[in-house]
Amino acid sequence: MADLRDITALILDDNAHMRELMKAILAAFGMHHFYEAADSAAAMAKLDLGDVDIAFVDLKHGSTAHLGGIEFCRDVRKRPETEIRHLPLIVVTAYSELRYLKLAVDAGADEFLAKPVSAAAIARRINAVVEHRRPFISTQEFFGPDRRRRSDKKFQGPFQRYDDPSDVEV
Repeated sequence: MADLRDITALILDDNAHMRELMKAILAAFGMHHFYEAADSAAAMAKLDLGDVDIAFVDLKHGSTAHLGGIEFCRDVRKRPETEIRHLPLIVVTAYSELRYLKLAVDAGADEFLAKPVSAAAIARRINAVVEHRRPFISTQEFFGPDRRRRSDKKFQGPFQRYDDPSDVEV
């Protein structure tokens, strides 16, 4: 696993116990810098501080338990600041149905992690965004990591693969 000593994580979850659990697991990996937020507005304020390197986002949070994590991911990907716009986003949720996975990926999430979490699963997701980050795609409707995990060598259409130069943000 990558050296996480100088990494700052943002943990967005309305459940204080879950935030503490995430901090404990991340601290065991060597991470020592954390911001916590119980809602999207507080999380965005933390991003404005400028030193967040990775975010763990609860899919449903806040007093109304709406899909605030989806909105947060979309808002991050729409930010004009390049560094924030490219922030690694790992959605952590108890809602593990395929429809929620698709919503998160379409909102620009890098990774998806179902609760209850394990240290090994968190380590794999961190490794995916630190060591094996997918290239970013920029279109009129989407900005974020390539949603495909592998390319189809047989496909001949335009703008469909991450290595198509007109489809990759430089």
